[in-house]
Amino acid sequence: MTKRYLLAVVLVLGALMGELGMAAEARQSSYRGWRTLELRNGLVDLQVVPDIGGRIVQLTLDGFEYLWVNEQLAGKLPPPNGLGPDGSWLNYGGSKLWPAPQGWDRDDRWPGPPDAILDGSPHSGASTDENVRWAGVKLVSQKDPRTGIQFTRRIKVCDDAARVSIDCEMKNIDTKNRRWGIWQVSQHTMANRSGEGFDKNIRVYIPVNPKSAHAQGYTVLFGRKDNPEFQADGKMMRVHYEHHVGKLAMDCSAGWLALVNGTAGCVFVERFTWEPGKPYPDDASVEIWTQGKGSIVAWGKETPMSDNVAENPYVLETELLSPFAELKPGETSAFHVDWYAARIGGDYPVLDATDTGVTCEAFKAVVAGGKLSLNGRFGVFYKGEAAVVFLDGQDKEIAQGRKTVEVSPKEPLVLHKAKELADGVKVPPNAAKVCLVILDKSGTRLGTLATAAIEK
Repeated sequence: MTKRYLLAVVLVLGALMGELGMAAEARQSSYRGWRTLELRNGLVDLQVVPDIGGRIVQLTLDGFEYLWVNEQLAGKLPPPNGLGPDGSWLNYGGSKLWPAPQGWDRDDRWPGPPDAILDGSPHSGASTDENVRWAGVKLVSQKDPRTGIQFTRRIKVCDDAARVSIDCEMKNIDTKNRRWGIWQVSQHTMANRSGEGFDKNIRVYIPVNPKSAHAQGYTVLFGRKDNPEFQADGKMMRVHYEHHVGKLAMDCSAGWLALVNGTAGCVFVERFTWEPGKPYPDDASVEIWTQGKGSIVAWGKETPMSDNVAENPYVLETELLSPFAELKPGETSAFHVDWYAARIGGDYPVLDATDTGVTCEAFKAVVAGGKLSLNGRFGVFYKGEAAVVFLDGQDKEIAQGRKTVEVSPKEPLVLHKAKELADGVKVPPNAAKVCLVILDKSGTRLGTLATAAIEK
């Protein structure tokens, strides 16, 4: 058998696996010189490194890497004391768990980073039992006497979805009561991937809480109060990265944020549950840190940021916080987060995010001359099919369209191109709305992507 023939066979098999899908699996692997626990399903690839503070170090969809990795520390492991030279922070990148709130002036605040135990020391890590549709890993931190807590993360991917399910747990391992929030911090590269400087087409979208505890719907914690990166219109906060240092706090009640890399046409979404009435660290369920030039003033001290990009890289952090948990010795609290990834086909805003996808151009349904036309642009988190469902004036489902179109996280769903979804569809005379729903490969409905009133 010739090498050329072997190559042809490999390419054909690879194409078939891409079409048929791949079952989710957990396996030992390597990434940038680290030993990893890898989760993959043919759509997303997740690299987890227990040895560097239990980090999820990379998320990849269709060859696009979403998380920032510190090239200066790639492949390196922490020393026994968990700290860098002169007690410095070993900022490897990726995503990790910290306790909140942060601060250096009181015992009930976390004085990191650096943190030798929770951030800098190895976690135990192992793959968990795989079932029919899921594969996962479990990470457990060392016990930290300073905060009195221990973290556990259970991370899973499933078949046919660009989704990562993360169950976070915080346990009080002390002999006295402890009060902390769970703080998940994920670092994203803002660098221009095809040249120098930062990418000017990266934005984060966060819905503003209409009943916010913050006067403007947000508070700037660090950096310039008039930071041009933070742009809100009362309904949506848009963070446009421009390499200024700053930190934003929001009590987002919608339960999601979306980071768009417009140059690559990719979106990263984090979803969580907002718990109204409960106290949150900094009165915030979402915080955004923009690494850049300028200075920060905190706890009576002004710290200028370096002009050296190696020391002050192009990085943005999306940070999710749980409510405070009042834990007695031995008690635990939980915080669930879902990550999603999709291609949206260009530099588009995110108008809405559900657990099936994002809306980038508004969904519209028009009936004229007895014919239905649909418009809208979406990123879909599942591999399956899209269909339309008709509702009456009381939002009761009355019919589902017989035609479907294939969808995948690797391709945007653009309705004016997917004309077969509307062509020849009979619209019930009493229909008032149209829902765009996502089905799995067996035809089971996964959820609603968007809903629009019928225009005539």
